[in-house]
Amino acid sequence: MTTDTNQDRAARAADYYRLDEQLTDDELAIRDRVRAFGENEVLPVINDYWERAEFPFELVPKLAELGVAGTTIDGYGCPGMSRLAAGIVSRELARADGSLNTFFGVHSGLAMGTINLLGSDEQRSRWLPPMARLELIGAFALTEPQHGSDSVSLETEARRDGDSYILNGAKRWIGNASFADLVIVWARDADGDVGAYVVEKGTPGFDPSTVIGGKIGKRAVWQAEIALTDVRVPAENKLADARTFEDATRVLDLTRGGAAWECVGHAMAGVEAAVAYAGERTQFGQPIAGFQLVQAKLATMVAETTAMQLICLQLVRLQEDDAATGAMASLAKLHNARKAKLVCSEARDIMGGNGLLLEYHVARHLTDLEIVETYEGTDSVQSLILGRDLTGLSAFT
Repeated sequence: MTTDTNQDRAARAADYYRLDEQLTDDELAIRDRVRAFGENEVLPVINDYWERAEFPFELVPKLAELGVAGTTIDGYGCPGMSRLAAGIVSRELARADGSLNTFFGVHSGLAMGTINLLGSDEQRSRWLPPMARLELIGAFALTEPQHGSDSVSLETEARRDGDSYILNGAKRWIGNASFADLVIVWARDADGDVGAYVVEKGTPGFDPSTVIGGKIGKRAVWQAEIALTDVRVPAENKLADARTFEDATRVLDLTRGGAAWECVGHAMAGVEAAVAYAGERTQFGQPIAGFQLVQAKLATMVAETTAMQLICLQLVRLQEDDAATGAMASLAKLHNARKAKLVCSEARDIMGGNGLLLEYHVARHLTDLEIVETYEGTDSVQSLILGRDLTGLSAFT
């Protein structure tokens, strides 16, 4: 008879309803490939990068070898995987580290996703293949210094000048921008219409060099402030089907589901760490896993993580049927961000003082979740999007 180890129990707790048993062989292969990358390549080095607030450039070629950039995009050198597989990629990257998942989400989800959704075939053919190989790194510049949640009020200007557009303005909190090869900049033209302009690295007047420091989470991914001063962008770099702010919203609705999957990854990491630690840590003459308070915490953590997984699974099904709405994506992000932070907070508490140390990983997941609650729409904004859908009344001014 085989006796379960603490690690066996931890793995079972992280997928308590055995949802991964529903994955296809291809989806399992993607899961195993990304999970192995996280365990073998990311975890041994990421705490040092995180503490120094340095981006792990050494991991980018290894990430490229996984062949997952572009996720659901068909053609153009992209893998064309299922929506569920794409969610699993986000989950597994976040299960290892949130900073690396943000780098990937910005590049593959926001940048590549925008080009695929709103670009012409020529634009997709020009940029997506090298981006799928991570030979070109992308960024997505929507947020401005004075317009965070109120991104619809963006002030960056685009003025037509012959066969070019001239961009002026500023952006803030733009992941990857300081080293990206191309940045999708959202700007408003003279008619008030919002468009997306691909600004390539080294363009005169485009300054993304100011990296925001002093962060309490996601320290290993760089977000930049961008100054745009008479930046000349060729007309062929304006994405063909980006004409209104609603087009930006379409992109964000698609990627918001990825943020919900990221939360699942953080929570799974917290559950696994807490169950394994509780079985090993001895206090008052026995493993702390035998105490009622600890078991109650673990039960709550597993219940919340399972609920998060089920929400993501149903959202994927709705997306596959073209039945998902923006409000549904907001519900998933709202719920999962809150619950993942609860799960990782409980995990840190179970570990006591050790839970404060990076070597136990949970503190990194917990503080990274402070960032997840904020980006792609704060919890408050997600609540108002959902509330508007429920009541038919907008609380936005």
